[in-house]
Amino acid sequence: VQLVQSGGGLVQAGDSLRLSCVASERIYSSNFMGWFRQAPGKEREFVARIAWGYGHTRYADSVKGRFTISKDGPANTVYLQMNNLKPEDTAVYSCAIGRYSSNYDRDYDSWGQGTQVTVSS
Repeated sequence: VQLVQSGGGLVQAGDSLRLSCVASERIYSSNFMGWFRQAPGKEREFVARIAWGYGHTRYADSVKGRFTISKDGPANTVYLQMNNLKPEDTAVYSCAIGRYSSNYDRDYDSWGQGTQVTVSS
């Protein structure tokens, strides 16, 4: 399955952005969709994930209360709404699809192309 991302850009601290990720094929209820990010000089880190079937979500502590992951099942699309952005949120954000409930990028099978989010102070 191919994942195509949109959204991102340059914003100021406190602003909001929404990222989208569209799958080229049907996402099954057994799948999980995740968002990860990688800042310059750092390893890729987990941001959020959602169980496609029942919609259960998990977040990294650093984004909890500010970011929201959601899905549009019929559109095979997952979103990441990012509010109250901080400079430390600056990174390349990537969506991914996997078969397991996991915070580890190695457990995801296909990835989006990545999109830059830059937050200025």
